[in-house]
Amino acid sequence: MENREEGPADERAATPPERGLLHIWQSAGPSAHRGPERVLLSRPVLQAALGEHHGLLLTQGGLVYSFGELLWRDLSVPVSAPVLEVSLLGRMVVRVAAGGFHCGALSEQGNVYMWGENTAGQCGLSERGTTANITVSEPCPVSVVDNDVVPPAVVRVVDLALGREHSLALSAQNELWAWGSGCQLGLVTSTFPVWRPQKVEHLAGRHVIQVACGAYHSLALVRSLPPQNYNTQTPSEKRERGHSVTEREELFAVDGGHYCPLGVELTEAMTGETSPRRRGARRSLQPGGRSAGSSPGSAAGSCPFSEDGKANTKQKNLPVGTDSDPLTQTDGSPTSRPLSGWRSKKNSAFPDETELQNLLQKLSSHSLEMRHTSGPGDTDSLSSYTSDESCVSSTPSTDLLTSSYKEESLIKSQNNNNSGVALPYSSSPVCLEDVRLCLEAENKALQGQKSSSLTNINQKGIVAANRRLSLPGTPTRGSPRRRRPCACRPSSAGWTPAAAPEEAGDGLPCLETEVWSWGRGSEGQLGHGDQLARLQPLCIKPLTGEEVIQVAAGSHHSLAITAHCQVYSWGSNMCGQLGHVNSPVTVPQQAKLSDGLRVWDLSAGQSHSLLLADGDCVQPVLLYCGQQQESVSSAQSERSTQSRKSCQRSPNRAESYTVRPALLPFCIEMGYISSVSSGGQSCALLADQNVMGFISAIHELASRERQFYCWLSRVRKLLLTPLRTRESVSPSLGESCTHLFFSLCESFGRLSVLIGRHSTSLSYFLHDVQGRDVTSLPLLTHTEHFVDVYKEYCSSVGNFQVMGGFQSLHKLSLECLGSQQTTLAQLCVSDQSVSGDVDLVSLLYWPLQQLHQYSRVLLKLAACYDVLTTEYQTLHQGCTQYESLSLSLLRKKKEAETTFLFWKTHSGKTTEVLRLPQRRLVCDCSNRSLTLQNAGRFSNHWFMLFNDALVHTQGTIPSQSLFSTHHIYPLTCLWVKPVTEDSSGLYAIKITCPEESFTLVATTPQEKNKWLRSINQALDQVLGGGGQGSSPGVTGISRTASYQFTGEGRFKDAQYTGGWLAGRVHGRGTMKWPDGRTYSGNFKNGLEDGYGECLIPNKVLNKPDSYQGHWRDGKIHGFGKYKYASGEVYEGCFSDGQRHGYGMLSSGKLAKKSSSVFIGHWVHDKKTGYGVYDDITRGEKYMGLWLDEQRHGSAVVVTQYGVYYEGTFRDNKMSGPGLLVSDDDTALHGEFTDDWIVNGKGVLSLANGDCLEGMFSGEWTAGLKVVGTYTKPVVDEPDNKERNCLLRLGQYVVPAAQRWLCVFDECWSRLGCDGAGRGERTTAWDNIAVTITTARRHSPDLSRSQTKVLECLEFIPQHGEPVNTANYDNIRRYLIKACETPLHPLGWLVETLVTVYRMTYVGVGSNRRLLRQAVQEVQAYLTHFYSIVRFLFQGLPDDGGIIPDPPASPSKSRHNSNSVEQGSVLVVCCSSLLLPLLLPRLYPPLFTLYCLQEEQEEAQYWDRILRLNKQPDQSLLSFLGVKEKFWPVWMSILGEKKQIVSSSKDACFVSAVETLQQISTTFTPSDKLLVIQKTFDELTQEVKPMLDDNFLWCMDDLLPLFLFVVLRARIRNLGAEVSLIEDLMDPNVQHGELGLMFTTLKACYIQIQQESIT
Repeated sequence: MENREEGPADERAATPPERGLLHIWQSAGPSAHRGPERVLLSRPVLQAALGEHHGLLLTQGGLVYSFGELLWRDLSVPVSAPVLEVSLLGRMVVRVAAGGFHCGALSEQGNVYMWGENTAGQCGLSERGTTANITVSEPCPVSVVDNDVVPPAVVRVVDLALGREHSLALSAQNELWAWGSGCQLGLVTSTFPVWRPQKVEHLAGRHVIQVACGAYHSLALVRSLPPQNYNTQTPSEKRERGHSVTEREELFAVDGGHYCPLGVELTEAMTGETSPRRRGARRSLQPGGRSAGSSPGSAAGSCPFSEDGKANTKQKNLPVGTDSDPLTQTDGSPTSRPLSGWRSKKNSAFPDETELQNLLQKLSSHSLEMRHTSGPGDTDSLSSYTSDESCVSSTPSTDLLTSSYKEESLIKSQNNNNSGVALPYSSSPVCLEDVRLCLEAENKALQGQKSSSLTNINQKGIVAANRRLSLPGTPTRGSPRRRRPCACRPSSAGWTPAAAPEEAGDGLPCLETEVWSWGRGSEGQLGHGDQLARLQPLCIKPLTGEEVIQVAAGSHHSLAITAHCQVYSWGSNMCGQLGHVNSPVTVPQQAKLSDGLRVWDLSAGQSHSLLLADGDCVQPVLLYCGQQQESVSSAQSERSTQSRKSCQRSPNRAESYTVRPALLPFCIEMGYISSVSSGGQSCALLADQNVMGFISAIHELASRERQFYCWLSRVRKLLLTPLRTRESVSPSLGESCTHLFFSLCESFGRLSVLIGRHSTSLSYFLHDVQGRDVTSLPLLTHTEHFVDVYKEYCSSVGNFQVMGGFQSLHKLSLECLGSQQTTLAQLCVSDQSVSGDVDLVSLLYWPLQQLHQYSRVLLKLAACYDVLTTEYQTLHQGCTQYESLSLSLLRKKKEAETTFLFWKTHSGKTTEVLRLPQRRLVCDCSNRSLTLQNAGRFSNHWFMLFNDALVHTQGTIPSQSLFSTHHIYPLTCLWVKPVTEDSSGLYAIKITCPEESFTLVATTPQEKNKWLRSINQALDQVLGGGGQGSSPGVTGISRTASYQFTGEGRFKDAQYTGGWLAGRVHGRGTMKWPDGRTYSGNFKNGLEDGYGECLIPNKVLNKPDSYQGHWRDGKIHGFGKYKYASGEVYEGCFSDGQRHGYGMLSSGKLAKKSSSVFIGHWVHDKKTGYGVYDDITRGEKYMGLWLDEQRHGSAVVVTQYGVYYEGTFRDNKMSGPGLLVSDDDTALHGEFTDDWIVNGKGVLSLANGDCLEGMFSGEWTAGLKVVGTYTKPVVDEPDNKERNCLLRLGQYVVPAAQRWLCVFDECWSRLGCDGAGRGERTTAWDNIAVTITTARRHSPDLSRSQTKVLECLEFIPQHGEPVNTANYDNIRRYLIKACETPLHPLGWLVETLVTVYRMTYVGVGSNRRLLRQAVQEVQAYLTHFYSIVRFLFQGLPDDGGIIPDPPASPSKSRHNSNSVEQGSVLVVCCSSLLLPLLLPRLYPPLFTLYCLQEEQEEAQYWDRILRLNKQPDQSLLSFLGVKEKFWPVWMSILGEKKQIVSSSKDACFVSAVETLQQISTTFTPSDKLLVIQKTFDELTQEVKPMLDDNFLWCMDDLLPLFLFVVLRARIRNLGAEVSLIEDLMDPNVQHGELGLMFTTLKACYIQIQQESIT
């Protein structure tokens, strides 16, 4: 394919494509009247880029073609047969750019390729040795590298723009990179050329959207910053840059002065070279009367001079009338390769001297200061007749090159002398390498002279003057936008979604932009109001806020187009290229466009501008600014051609161009033009054929949207903004209408911005209509945004209309606008009234019609695709959405109009109460078609249905719109139900509201159905449906809504938000009362039911009570936590709003006087039953029975001083027999009458055994009076059993089995049982599952492990089958998980039992006399707990029962429980199953009591331990009587065997000692017994090697040896450990092997205590 395309003949033979058709023509000259030339290529052209005399084409498939004067290859290629750039094959090029005399291409990956002239470094290739390439003949990659990051990163480029001597690249990060020469780079440097791309730091941090290059200036379109960040340059930057004047003065020198970056002229003293330069500029006329350096065949004013302004007299074959060789640089030295072959074809531009003289005379008569230098090279530079000081150049110009790029067609009419005219590549500084090549050329007359880059300042001054006269040529128009390359094919011209200035993340272009410019400004092309150069980018202030969306740069002029389709132009206007009269223009001014023309694309050439605009029809039209053709006789044709080329400043120059853009008639034949491009004197356009109406549909959509945006902008400018800013707007409209008007203006503004961005986006879409997917149209990708904005706008207009705002607004507009009424009237699209008044309603509703246009165009586009394609589906869906939106908004418009008329008809003070902006009338029964059932004979009832409420008025006279009372029923809380027709024959509808219900009666069945349908539709819409109306009675039975209660009752004046069910509060919701009460939680059938949180204000304490917990039937019921304002906190059970059942009340956190905690049983809000009361202030703890808030019954009291009392209480005080024991074991049994007061018979036993018996009276702490007998016991006297019985502990204590029954009752109720064991097992398991599931749903922040456990517990285990050894383990594992999870009823039970146990026995309760009670309490827990477990798992045997083996089957026998050895018996008792679950949590307080109980024995034991452990091992073994055969001989230290000697200590039986020490780390008796067993095993293992294999222990041998191990283990509190095991061990193991081992340990403990120390 590529090979074939290289041949132009083959290309023309191919079938021409339907898209991307290219037409090229010259902007002036004899060929112009022939019209554009069609370039036939086999592939669609995606982009054309034109340079001074060459061009590039990008076609589908990423192929690049070149045409024109390709000097870097010594080729001249006709446009009709462009050549393929073979070296770019496979690079997938997506964008091309043409500079003055160099080219650039951009690949899909963002790589840059450059070729062409490189004298100024504009091709960016690095230097080779000391010299650089003057030309780059083939595309070479140029890497753009960001060295500011570590490691340096390659920058992805998305756009290119090229000038004559500079190149700019736009990166994917929207930053600008530059290389080449001149101030137009915008870089902070004074060294040129810049070979490697450098970032334009001045725009760093800004979002650059697009960039364009003129000959020597640059433009950038930049997204605006928020105002506070807006800053162009810091003073330090200005100072720094202003002083960087270096040897290359031309960087800052602008034809006679140096300038700082902002163009402030420096003083004469600082610019000593000014005068020579100025003088030099004046001596350019040569003998022969003509100016040297005019080039042959210059196009339209292209007459460059040779750089030094002198004739090259040494070229003998050059006639007087021809140019000097532009290759001959400053001093006439030729460039490296004269193009002799090409030269022979060219001819002089001026065939004879007289023609030249005439022309010179004509020009000089109009020059001011420059008459001596005036010549055919006079171009569109104002400086040629105003002042030498105007800014022209920074580096030697390439303007001379224009001579080498003239079109052949301009030459053919000239004479055919082959006078040798050597043509340049460029007049840019020629490098030394080129000079060396020149010296080697023997056939050249001039040798050995310096290149222009080495000339002195005088020569530079002349150069500048001549350059000023040379023709400005445009390299290219800047790329319109960034691009996002398509994966499958290159896009054209960079107009892709990413290419558009995408904004704010929503993908639509931004309209808040600024234009920045820099470079030379001698023609005012920078737009800053002067003709000074700028070394750094500077914002053009007048264009900020004008919504510029595209910029283009000609050689010496600049163009910008706004979203309003206006064109701003500035710079050189010698040929009328700015589209207005002013010449030149230093600030942007609007081009004069005919009415109805909306420009949406533009390009700028050397001295012309090309605009693409919408006209009256959909097809775009072309507009041209610049030289125009004149009808001239053939005799004058040559002269007129020349005069046109030179654009001379003659008095009648207006004849050669127009003051406003002119329509090019041939554009209608071109089809649908998608983009235009210009360069040099050439123009090009790309057009598409309208296949199946697709292209026309896209153009129609874009054209209509642009027209719509212009309309919106004018309405806003003419009507809304003046009215809004007017001071009298508020008094005229009234407060509510003013607010609505402002809201209308805001929504109009939002709509306007959306349409502006959309129209801009569509313009971008058109530039690349071939490469864009139709489904990426914003209408399809941003549907929701469009829908929202249009809905909001329609709603705001409707609201304003309903409130009657348009009448007042109309009056206001008549006062305010005055003369502009007619202009406004032109904007009104609808029919006007006879008076010609502006109909503001229809004017502001007009934007809604655009929705139908969207729908229509999308349908047209869909018709171009097959029904099964994605494109068709997407387009069709979009079409449907916009059509339905259009119909819906038109309905809303009609509703607003109807409502307005209704209010207008029924105006009055009473109706104004009901008139709300958002309220729309649905229907009313002013014809009395609907009435209330059972209404009085003379009463009038009038019902009005609005979109938000049903209004019932009474006492109405419909004709006069008067009513005495009215009631509003919000639709959100209204339920409607048709009453089935019965014998009464009434057509009735039942209406249910939260606080009342009533029945409406219609006169006819049709009327009934109409109202029923209307109410249902209105309800459906209010509840978020489509408003279609559901079947009667179904609409929103269950819903969420807000309602304010007004009637009497619990909810009086309360505001409710939440769920409803058929008129009653139901589901989750929040109720707020005016007095500050709030309830948030579940409701059921109109009452609080389920979990809820409530706040109740306490006005006295100025703090609220709060409750979190369960409710039933509107009352607190179930488990919850109540925080009182006083600081008390109750956590426990409630019943019917009262504390009832188990509960804990803490008080005194805030009131420091008294602090206490009660935990126990409550009945009807009072302490009744067993409970523990810890009076923290007094340091007393009461553990006993209560009755009606008073201590009453058996109880125990302990104090912080160790006093223990047990006895009976009555009426909240000690009353009756009681036992009091003090810390030192003094005990008193007697009759108590009050707290700590004894009165009556009693016995006092002293710690030493003495006894006092008699009558006691007085307070224990203050002193007792005694009348009685004192007895001192005799040594042999037998115990007094009667007395011992009186002084026995525990006789008045509440039995352990009767304590904490309330806790177990609560657990049973959570399982759904009325009492212990009274309930259904399946119900209990269901309750457990529901509890766990609810907990999971309401606790989102559970950890992963917690969630897993809950998931396990949700599954109901197999609880019905018989329990055997195989599945017993499963039950045990289930119970472990359940008890670790407080959300499970069993987990809650364990947690609560731990709480009550700790409340009882921690703190003051740590009294050793409570040990027996504590142990009994644990055993009682186990019994109650086991009964619950047996209820859940019915297969478990009674306590102490045997679990059988599973039925003997081969499959099951393999699954035997691993806890049971085959053949052994498994006995289950509550201690073995449940103690491991409970005891570890209860262990700390219980073990503390054991330690206190064994305190004295422990002291003796520990004293012996310390003393005996001082002995070495062998000595101790001998002392204990261990037989020598058991004495170890060897010990192992770190794996090394060592002999035990007499001094060795802690070397024998080390493993047994370490094992026994682990007894302190275990909790349950069974675990402690296992430790003892392991110790015996270790002991046996150590002794075995010394004895026979069949050795058996006898107690005589074992006890001394075990005694040694116990001594060496040094276990603290061994007595407590022994007692705990003894009390709580499983009775089934008491008499077995474990029991025997435990007895051995106990014997050792006793032995140590009684061991003689001596």
